[in-house]
Amino acid sequence: MPDVDEIKEAKRFYTDKPQQTEGFFLKGSNSLDWGMKNRLARIFNPESGRTVMLAIDHGYFQGPTTGLERIDINILPIVPYADTLMLTRGILRSIVPPSTQKPIVLRVSGGTSILKELSNEEIAVDIEESIRLNVCAMAAQVFIGGEYERQSIINMTKMVDIGTRYGIPTLAVTAVGKDMARDARYFRLATRICAELGAHYIKTYYIEKDFETVCASCPVPIVMAGGKKIAELDALTMAYNAVQQGASGVDMGRNIFQSDSAIAMLQAVRAVVHDNETPEKAFDLYQTIKNQSSE
Repeated sequence: MPDVDEIKEAKRFYTDKPQQTEGFFLKGSNSLDWGMKNRLARIFNPESGRTVMLAIDHGYFQGPTTGLERIDINILPIVPYADTLMLTRGILRSIVPPSTQKPIVLRVSGGTSILKELSNEEIAVDIEESIRLNVCAMAAQVFIGGEYERQSIINMTKMVDIGTRYGIPTLAVTAVGKDMARDARYFRLATRICAELGAHYIKTYYIEKDFETVCASCPVPIVMAGGKKIAELDALTMAYNAVQQGASGVDMGRNIFQSDSAIAMLQAVRAVVHDNETPEKAFDLYQTIKNQSSE
């Protein structure tokens, strides 16, 4: 029992100072619940407002991609340099140490392989799995203009509804079909639809012309997809242009783990995203770290 006779009377009420309520740093996220914001603040760096996500979920539809043959050997050593890991529950459970402090974005859509129509996906992971695995966001593919466009959109909206119930954000991943035009008009359409229907942030591709209009017309954060492997300087330039034109970070995979030095490349990307380093200086950093590791 407390000793009521020893309780000191409260005195410091600071009546001359109104209570301060901090606004949330992330675009379009101020009205979200505390748990949502907390998870997003683990994915996105509150100081820079950006994220460097490491995407290693390719195997869910295309098997052991080059560079992902052995996650334990090729990926775990570079995890400390990423802000966030995007992966499947199978890889998370079987390989990633539970002691990791990195936030997890879990791939929750799936159902087809590269041998079939990719847009024919369903929700493949139950919300209880996301809760059990303590993830910070759930990723669902959306195929605007694809054969199963409606189905993929409904998949995403269902995850938004269920995730909101438990405070877990949904990442909408825009997929571009072979016959789709990769231009600003298409990406404005795709990202805006996802945002309008509740996605908390969106992964989409960079385009050289009018990418800033894609970011400006989307009311929630956009992270740039890395896409296919290109030369390191070109990848750094793409990441730099994306964040300078409004993206809130990058989600790169092949341009990291298929690089000659994944550790060096990931650190160079971080310099571009979080420190606004120029591509040329970031490439110098890449070469320096790469050369040091080979000595």
